[in-house]
Amino acid sequence: MPVVLDTDHLSILQWREQPACDRLLARLAKLAPDDIATMIVSFHEQVQGWLAYLNRARKPEQIVRAYAKLEAIWRSFLKMNVLSFDTEAEACFARLKHECPRNQALDLRIASVAIVTNSTLLSRNLRDFRRVPVVGYSWSRRHSGTSLCTIVPQEVFL
Repeated sequence: MPVVLDTDHLSILQWREQPACDRLLARLAKLAPDDIATMIVSFHEQVQGWLAYLNRARKPEQIVRAYAKLEAIWRSFLKMNVLSFDTEAEACFARLKHECPRNQALDLRIASVAIVTNSTLLSRNLRDFRRVPVVGYSWSRRHSGTSLCTIVPQEVFL
């Protein structure tokens, strides 16, 4: 089962946030590189955040910083296994949106990609997924024949 890094875990690795980065890298080193991925939704989320920062930037150093971060994100995604948001994920998202109307759209899209790819989703922000009825909190769990996306508690990886 592939492991998919949520945007928060991905950011820890990209920006080398310590000590979380070293702990996460040590755990990920035990997995085959082909079993580690992120998703295009995380790219969307990161770029959206830095574009918002760029649009508010007034000082030259802020503008330069924003473009540097956007370029770093683009370059890092070129080196990663990136899972797509396809029609199957969109159908799953539509179901989740109906079942969990208070959840953020990007979080539901992340959960949808993990579910349809039968991946383990790694996230520090479990609260973002707690209302998603098809998301479990263990390494693997089955419910009514439907594969559940697994949320790994923060303390397991960090």
